[in-house]
Amino acid sequence: MEEKQKNKDKNKQNNQKQYIILTVLLILLIAIGGIIFFTSNQNKTDEDELDENEMAYTELLTQIDEGNVEKIEMTVGSTTAKIKIKDEEEEKNVLIPSTQAFIELIQQKKEEGTDINLIQKPTNVFVSISSAVFSLLPTILLVVLIIMFFKMQGLGDKGKVYDGETTQSKTTFDDVAGLEEEKHEMIEIVDFLKNPERFNKMGAKIPRGVLLCGQPGTGKTLIAKAIAGEANVPFISMSGSEFIEMFAGLGASRVRKLFEKAKKISPCIIFIDEIDAIGSRRNSSGGAESENNQTLNQLLVEMDGFDTDETIIVLAATNRPEMLDKALLRPGRFDRRITIGLPDMRGREAILKIHAKGKKFAEDVNLKSIAEDTAGFTGADLANILNESAIIATINGHLSITNKDIEDAVKKVTVGLEKQSRVISEKDKRLTAYHEAGHAIVSSTLETQKGVKEVSIIPRGVAGGYTMYKSDEDKCYISKTEMEEKLIALMGGRAAEKIVLNDISTGASNDIEVATSIAKDMITKYGMSETLGPISINTEQDPYELQLLGEKFGDAIGAEVKILLDKAYETAQKLICENRDKLDRVASVLLEKEVITGEEFQEIIK
Repeated sequence: MEEKQKNKDKNKQNNQKQYIILTVLLILLIAIGGIIFFTSNQNKTDEDELDENEMAYTELLTQIDEGNVEKIEMTVGSTTAKIKIKDEEEEKNVLIPSTQAFIELIQQKKEEGTDINLIQKPTNVFVSISSAVFSLLPTILLVVLIIMFFKMQGLGDKGKVYDGETTQSKTTFDDVAGLEEEKHEMIEIVDFLKNPERFNKMGAKIPRGVLLCGQPGTGKTLIAKAIAGEANVPFISMSGSEFIEMFAGLGASRVRKLFEKAKKISPCIIFIDEIDAIGSRRNSSGGAESENNQTLNQLLVEMDGFDTDETIIVLAATNRPEMLDKALLRPGRFDRRITIGLPDMRGREAILKIHAKGKKFAEDVNLKSIAEDTAGFTGADLANILNESAIIATINGHLSITNKDIEDAVKKVTVGLEKQSRVISEKDKRLTAYHEAGHAIVSSTLETQKGVKEVSIIPRGVAGGYTMYKSDEDKCYISKTEMEEKLIALMGGRAAEKIVLNDISTGASNDIEVATSIAKDMITKYGMSETLGPISINTEQDPYELQLLGEKFGDAIGAEVKILLDKAYETAQKLICENRDKLDRVASVLLEKEVITGEEFQEIIK
């Protein structure tokens, strides 16, 4: 174990040394270029004095023909010459276009009898070397940049490798709660890796791949970490986005290298998080899509290759299984598909107990009560709530986490940060009070809607106020009546504005957006339209599906959605009119207290 860790540390140190060497080399090259530039400028300034004593090359040829040139002084390899004209004290500088042709011209003039003293000085060694290096500088820089580029692209090994001993002391199945059936499936995989002979005797083959599906935060990656800790075998972790680069062929190359590494250390587990980044459906497009196709094709080949002796299990996670290619999902590649749903009340309580470890709670805090009030929350949401409650308790100077701290944390996570300092006009305050009172009154008159837990006109996040409802049950299905009454409850705020203030505002924009989404799902997803019947249209996966049914069908869907929303709005207005006295009382108390609890709300409407 210690030797492996030492090898890892050595590899890190070697990589750091390589980057340091490359950086120093770049600095040296830049320094040499600066020295050459300075030297050439120094030579120009000191030797050539290119200020006033310059002579044109054509004038020099004329002076040579007339025999007025006394001395010519040149440095080998230089294109500048010093000229001494007879009867003149100062020397002049001339730029020679072609030194070889100029020297031949002088030799010819000497043979003709012209007296010209040509002096050729040897080249400075440092300047010669510097010039040579300077001429090669672009090539050297290009090579260095290419080396650094490929280092950054990571053409070498990809994926973090965790050995069994390292992961054993970290996440295990004891850290996973609320996913008992899913854990049982994973325990079978772990048993196969630990005791393959037991299954081989029965003729059973190990699953080649397991796909974990579920909403974000439900625990897909946590289960993968737990498997790594339980299996006591090497575990290679990699994200789907790490396969994709801007250059073609890198993704497929990394898939090959990943499986080559896995074969060397098998039995092992390969975990690919967010596999939809490389496993989405193939198409005939070019460019980046073509690169994705190559990467996916290589993954398909590696997962269903001819070598069946290696014990390699591919574990993948995604929250968009509908995006994956069908060839990737067939048995032989991903033999098992485990859907991880939202935890129920018992699951939430177990999750809260795990995340409550190490935190100080007041004696009256009941985790079961918190679990009852957080239906629909994921494991990540629950962990975030307890962490936020600990932060709030610390800021408030509490010795332990109280129920109030937890309630504030729930509001902060679900609604947003409370903004007590915001200055609100009396007009906006009154509008918000009637809007939220409208939601509370309408929902309280509907049988299928949940009871009111709290109503507030204090701004939180982007909301000017909010109405919280109790969530005391877990539902697998939602009826048509419940969805219709949900639309009515959402329209309660807009209806109250219209009836009381005889005007409407932008405060109901989110309510209308949610209501429209629910109405569209009722018609196109759940087949709850009496006119269109039980039909499902998924325009997200296939944008052209609606076009195949015709324009009239699209118009009919729009009409059905509008009927649902109009009916909900009319019903909400009717309920507001019937309960106008209750509405006024609730709004009045809200303007006075700003926040009322569910118990206070029930007392007011009685």
